[in-house]
Amino acid sequence: MKDRVSKEIITAMKAKDKVRLNVLRYLKKLFIENDTSKKPVDEMEIVIGYAKKVKDSLAMYPEGSDQRAEIEAEVVILSEYLPEQLSEDDVKSLITEIIGGLESPNMGAVMKELSPKIKGKFDGKQASGLVVAALKG
Repeated sequence: MKDRVSKEIITAMKAKDKVRLNVLRYLKKLFIENDTSKKPVDEMEIVIGYAKKVKDSLAMYPEGSDQRAEIEAEVVILSEYLPEQLSEDDVKSLITEIIGGLESPNMGAVMKELSPKIKGKFDGKQASGLVVAALKG
């Protein structure tokens, strides 16, 4: 993935695409920091973490502002590097499957099994809401 980012930095520079260039440069910086870290993590974990931070920062800017538009563009760029997203129906069926396999299903037990399966593929807060609904129903 690091090689792909490096090649796309060059393409973005040639295209004079500042937003894309900034996102890719920051991603490359995170990869380099990870390589020199005492406990390096998988590159996909880095992309997922960065994308989550960017998505969370959207709440700080009002609809229609220039900053929000730029951050939304960053989210689109980062989504190219994330694993394929799961639909709400996919997650609901995973939850049903997990609940069926547990002796005494509760929020913690279900989320413990569900979280690794959806990491980077579906929003965790939204998933916990689906778990609560499934446990009540």
